[in-house]
Amino acid sequence: MKRQGIRNTTKWLASVMSLAVVTMPLAAFAQTKISYHGNKFQPTDDVKLGRQAAAEAEQQFPLLRDSEVNAYVERVGQRLVASIPAEFQHSEFRYYFKVINASDINAFALPGGPMYVNRGMIEAARTEGEMAGVMAHELSHVALRHGTAQATKAQKYGLLAGILGVGGAILGGPAGAAAQIGSQGVGVYFLKFSREYETEADLLGARIMANAGYDPRDLANMFRTIEAQGGSGGGGFLSSHPSSANRYARINQEAQYLRVQNRTRDDRQFSAIKERLRGYPRAQTMAEIAQGGRRDPNQGNGNDYPNGDRANYPSTPTGRVEYPSSRYRVYSGSQLFRVSVPDNWRELQQGNAVWFAPNGGYGSANGQDVFTHGVNIGVAQTNSRNLQEATNEFLNSLQQGNGNLQARSNYQRTSVAGRNGLSISLGNTNEATGRAEVVNVVTTQLRNGELFYVIAVSPESDYNNYQNTFQNILRSLQLND
Repeated sequence: MKRQGIRNTTKWLASVMSLAVVTMPLAAFAQTKISYHGNKFQPTDDVKLGRQAAAEAEQQFPLLRDSEVNAYVERVGQRLVASIPAEFQHSEFRYYFKVINASDINAFALPGGPMYVNRGMIEAARTEGEMAGVMAHELSHVALRHGTAQATKAQKYGLLAGILGVGGAILGGPAGAAAQIGSQGVGVYFLKFSREYETEADLLGARIMANAGYDPRDLANMFRTIEAQGGSGGGGFLSSHPSSANRYARINQEAQYLRVQNRTRDDRQFSAIKERLRGYPRAQTMAEIAQGGRRDPNQGNGNDYPNGDRANYPSTPTGRVEYPSSRYRVYSGSQLFRVSVPDNWRELQQGNAVWFAPNGGYGSANGQDVFTHGVNIGVAQTNSRNLQEATNEFLNSLQQGNGNLQARSNYQRTSVAGRNGLSISLGNTNEATGRAEVVNVVTTQLRNGELFYVIAVSPESDYNNYQNTFQNILRSLQLND
């Protein structure tokens, strides 16, 4: 009786163990292990470097100014961010998502969280899952800290003197033709990722997709979609990644061991966004942007016409400019500041800054935004917490982009929203109109050390008419940091 009981117990235990093996998720056996690489930098360094690179990118690339498209991409992006496995989450990182108005099938993410999706990639994707697949892949580079891990390796072999302030190819690999642009500006090296890093980003990207409710196979399918559309060359997503015959199969193999959580397959919103994008003029390629904005003159600038409505953003401003209204309205579209502006001035987002300008006082020329009258308000990243040194650094960056800027005065002490500030007057010759203009720059520092600036622009001949308006705007400014 006792021996029989032992025998029965052994059989029961063996059957239970077999059942446990059968019912245990396949991921426990076959999911590829992914680990961090050696990295001498802290996550806070990733954040700082990413902010520098993002500021450079947004000076060079035309962002799509469409709140509906950007909000949609942001929602998809944040869903993916929330699905990054816990071991690869970084509380210091701040993920955000913007759309570049370029036709190349591409996307890139920067250390610490900033991510940029080309309009061409959205248009090429057949489903939201395919678009999300590319985004998940790029997010994986950030979560795995590949940028600074690669910089650590480069330093080991003497390729870098230091990660901060090094001249070179910002966004070198991920942005394709962007390397040609980045070499002109501040330098942070993000070289083409190794085959090992790319494979890791594919595999972690597949996991992120499954956690977010997307079929991981959509990432593999995106490679097929790009190839079918002839997008494997010319600086696009595939050309900036190692060519591997088994890549498609490798992602699908990993997908077998992943469980899709709360599966989503409603592409109606994605289809509506693609239809909205079709209403825009042709986007430039990255190569055209790198070459100084060459484009079809019949197509317009492409990044500023909501659904093809060119009336909202004309070509070179040469006509009549509306005189500033004596009535003011409060702008509260920023969490950082509130300001009152003439109620006949428009708001035009430009990267991390916003322009307020009258009709006739803004437009485009040679692929660049042009403002002849108006006020620009924004925040700049600088290396100094001394106001004058930080302002010097900011002005130097402006002068690097425009050699015509020359100081007309020395710094003057002023007050900006109740804080100590500096003001300086610069002279410039507008490259689009050929007219002499006055550029007044006012700065103060935020509590986090960032430089807050207000830039007022008008032709020299109109300056007396606009000076009071500029002063009224500055006096109305309130900061909320």
